[in-house]
Amino acid sequence: MLQYTLAALVAIIVAQLFWIYLARRRAQHRDELFRIIAENAADMIALVDTKGRRLYNSPAYQKILGYSAAELAETPVFEQIHPDDRFKVLEAAREARTTGIGKDLQYRLRHKDGTWRTLESTANAIRNRDGEVEKLVIVNRDVTARVQAEEQLAHNALHDPITGLPNRRLFLERLARCYTQARRDPDFHYAVLLADLDAFKSIHHSLGSDAGEQVLIEVGRRLQACLRADDIVAPSGTAFPQGSLLSRLSGEDFAILLEPCSSPSHALRVGQRLQLAVSVPISTPRGQAHCTLSLGTALSAQPPLPTEQLLREAEAALRRAQALGTAHCELSDHVQHNQAVGRLQLEADLRSALEQNQFRVFYQPIFRIPSRELVGFEALLRWQHPRQGLISPREFLDVAEDTGLMSRIDLWVLREACRKFHALQPLSPEPLHLAVNLSASHFCSTSLISGIRACLADTSTPPQALQLGITEHVAMIDPALTASAFTQLRHLEVGTAIDSFGAGPISLRALHSFAPDLLKVDRTLVLNMQSDRTCRDVLFLIAALAAKLPCAWLAQGVENLAQLEHLRAFNCQLAQGYLFSPPLDGDATELFLARSHVAAPDLAP
Repeated sequence: MLQYTLAALVAIIVAQLFWIYLARRRAQHRDELFRIIAENAADMIALVDTKGRRLYNSPAYQKILGYSAAELAETPVFEQIHPDDRFKVLEAAREARTTGIGKDLQYRLRHKDGTWRTLESTANAIRNRDGEVEKLVIVNRDVTARVQAEEQLAHNALHDPITGLPNRRLFLERLARCYTQARRDPDFHYAVLLADLDAFKSIHHSLGSDAGEQVLIEVGRRLQACLRADDIVAPSGTAFPQGSLLSRLSGEDFAILLEPCSSPSHALRVGQRLQLAVSVPISTPRGQAHCTLSLGTALSAQPPLPTEQLLREAEAALRRAQALGTAHCELSDHVQHNQAVGRLQLEADLRSALEQNQFRVFYQPIFRIPSRELVGFEALLRWQHPRQGLISPREFLDVAEDTGLMSRIDLWVLREACRKFHALQPLSPEPLHLAVNLSASHFCSTSLISGIRACLADTSTPPQALQLGITEHVAMIDPALTASAFTQLRHLEVGTAIDSFGAGPISLRALHSFAPDLLKVDRTLVLNMQSDRTCRDVLFLIAALAAKLPCAWLAQGVENLAQLEHLRAFNCQLAQGYLFSPPLDGDATELFLARSHVAAPDLAP
């Protein structure tokens, strides 16, 4: 009986060992089969664990991506995936591990040479005996060529085959998008420029079709480069335009979409720049081609015009430009055209004015009301225009700011006034002060303090004699910057002032942080205080505020004795205006100072 039991046990053990042997043989066969398939497959096959670590990579990886097995082992999978595709790859892997079901995925993997290959991938799960996912088999197929072909087809559908520029279809799509945006946003403006190469057909016939195509390609390249140029400047010194689209519509016709485009002068300025770029002769194997460009421009309005109507207006402007001859640029609106031409002429004149020393500094006396003493002068800018005579800054300051010239003009005024100060001070037995207002661009520039320090040193001007002012509006553009700049000016011992006070949006909290030395009351309050009770109340409050800060306050635009008496009643210390003297040129200022004996005439009623 015992012998029978031992024999049965041995038989069972032998049977189990046999089945284990068979299972191992089947597993080895399966692994061998997997190896044979993987190593001979054109697709890249990878085996990874649930943590994303590589367990196996087929030889196709080296053929397609250039990495050896050792190099792949040393490089984390995550680092090889394109940064824009990493999240979706990680999400797909997580989903496959969680559900055991892989999904098709397209992503980019870096080749050893640094380029990107586009792969189509699918993952399948390998489960253990407990049904848990322990490995993933990932099959990657290189579809780079197919994707590039699809992208090229899509590109060809929207681009001109000769120049590579966007074609009419893409241009109209972008124009329609601008129209939609303008309907939602009344402050969004754009412009369409239609450009035609003058006499292109004669160039085509005389130089041949190949040279004609070369001319079109070069013109497109120049126009594109011109629209990307950093020196096309819009208001506030920003690069302009930001969203330009250049398109070749057909033949020798090009179209430019400017978005945003805030004014007719901006569109006209871009048009002139395009014409200049095209005017340089183009070399071809058959000789040089001399090209000119005619332009028609239409700007969006409110409500915006439908795209077809805006294009018709630009076409009409182009026909009008061509009727005038070659190389003309016309706006669809005659009034806008004249205004834009005037604006561009003013910009050109301003640049010449600075180069040709056409600016002048006038000086308006400032008096202390109680003692009637002359205490200083305010330096005021004037433009001695060669055709229009003396021009007030009100007529050109905005343009000077927009063109980026105002900072240079400001610095010139400051230096000129400081130099003149040396001729004025010896004529006065008492110390005088010199008031100069700063523009927004100059005050906000990073070189403000260093420029003032250099000016004081170069002109040997005592800093205590100089008082720099900004308007309420400029002060509130960036209150923190204003407070910081005023603090730095005080460290230089230069006085500070808020100009046009009482007419802007300044807050009491901001004013306290600015701590100015002087408040220069807006002239409209002084002008209307006799007839408007509100103006008198505001002046009364300013007097109380100045006493509380504490700082002095000055009334601008005093024109008659009645106004002066009201100011005396408000305990105003300083005043300037035509009652005392209009602004004077340099020679007249010296004469005025010599005759005044540092005292104003008797202004008592």
